[in-house]
Amino acid sequence: MSLKITSSAFKPDQPIPRKYTGEGADVSPALAWSDIPKGTVELALICEDPDAPTPKPWVHWVIYGLPGTLVGLGEGIPRQATLDQPPGARQGLNSWPSDNLGYRGPMPPPGHGVHHYHFTLYALDAKLALAPGATKDQLLAAMKGHILAEGQIIGTYERQ
Repeated sequence: MSLKITSSAFKPDQPIPRKYTGEGADVSPALAWSDIPKGTVELALICEDPDAPTPKPWVHWVIYGLPGTLVGLGEGIPRQATLDQPPGARQGLNSWPSDNLGYRGPMPPPGHGVHHYHFTLYALDAKLALAPGATKDQLLAAMKGHILAEGQIIGTYERQ
């Protein structure tokens, strides 16, 4: 199954506005989704940049423990381990060496060309017993065997 994920901040395969990047306010964009399958207990989201000049994709956001009934995230999710809204949501680590909890926006090396930012949403059939501060790899391992569906929106960004 496939989830549909959209953003009011950018269209699929189009530039992410500066506001949502490391050159701007660096706030998370609003996201909305639909086609959540029956039996979804929890949702998780990973945002990463596979174009980064690093051995693995650069992780921009890891958020999980989202209620299975949730239909989106508002703009500007606070950078804290556990969130009050949505209730029970937890954030993991991004790839930055410091201030690495929660969302950090696009900030590719200047002149490195267009980078693609993959926001991937997962619908899960179980609650994950994963503490706040998990890595992308820890989240993927915890989700193994529990993914009912996934969907993705890709935005782009380039620094001159």
